[in-house]
Amino acid sequence: MKSIKYYLFLIYILAVGIVYAEDPVRAWGQLQVKGNQLCNEAGEPVSLRGVSYGWHNLWPRFYNKHTVKWLKEDWHCTVLRAAMGTVIEDNYIENPEFALECINKVVKAAIKNNIYVIIDWHTYYPQKAEAKKFFGMMSEKYGKYPHVIYEIYNEPMKDTWDEVKEYACEIIEEIRKHDPDNVILVGNPNFDQRLDLVAESPLEGFQNIMYTLHFYAATHSEQLRNTAQVAWEKGIPIFVSECAGMEASGDGPLNVEEWQHWIDWMEVHRISWVNWSVSDKNETCSMILPRADKNGGWTEELIKPYGRLVREFVRKYNADIYE
Repeated sequence: MKSIKYYLFLIYILAVGIVYAEDPVRAWGQLQVKGNQLCNEAGEPVSLRGVSYGWHNLWPRFYNKHTVKWLKEDWHCTVLRAAMGTVIEDNYIENPEFALECINKVVKAAIKNNIYVIIDWHTYYPQKAEAKKFFGMMSEKYGKYPHVIYEIYNEPMKDTWDEVKEYACEIIEEIRKHDPDNVILVGNPNFDQRLDLVAESPLEGFQNIMYTLHFYAATHSEQLRNTAQVAWEKGIPIFVSECAGMEASGDGPLNVEEWQHWIDWMEVHRISWVNWSVSDKNETCSMILPRADKNGGWTEELIKPYGRLVREFVRKYNADIYE
């Protein structure tokens, strides 16, 4: 007869399995960066996979607690990215109250659902004073939660790497006043394409910092992967906070073969990846049809072809987490 301890042990294993299957943050806890790898609280490598919301000021209807729950439970995302627009019309600079309302809904829902969430300063231009104030506010509000990741500059367009470094140092220092350990994502020149510059002169004196890489598979292929590979081999921790299968314009045909090459490369190196975007524009990269409900519950006919593939990929590669 098996002992009571044996049965208690089985119950414990099943309970741990259920938590792991449903709640990434409970399973992995406080994320940290060790060498060039994102790791869980125990120091073991992990990969986050999920989707990014489109610009909050263009598609605010999706910024709600219901889509967060749906993207976790149906798409099996372990991370979501809240892309707070600070340029284009009705942006954070012009209308901060509305922007904060959108972002806070997503962040609070991610915390409640125990998945990770990226607070993304979505811009192409340096807006240091405003970003510093914003991230000071966000880190003071959410820094105690292990769910939060900060992306402090979406895609530097014309800045040099020295300029981005100077900007990053100030924003990171502001965040660290309130949040000593959550991961911070740092962009780099030419729309996050110049990891070679990062590798030559990375930031110094900071912990839990990663560098973003963005790619669109029908435009960016082996050459950009080779650049990223060299940076990774030099010890640069890479986080793909935005990617997709079409051209860099966000439109045009999908290149599924090249997209799969990228996914294979990311999976080999345990690099996290976030797909762009939950939006309903008439373009390839928008995943959802305009007639789809703002709260999720999307059947296959309400998801555009690219979105269906994203959902398939995310569910496939997060299978060990959610099944």
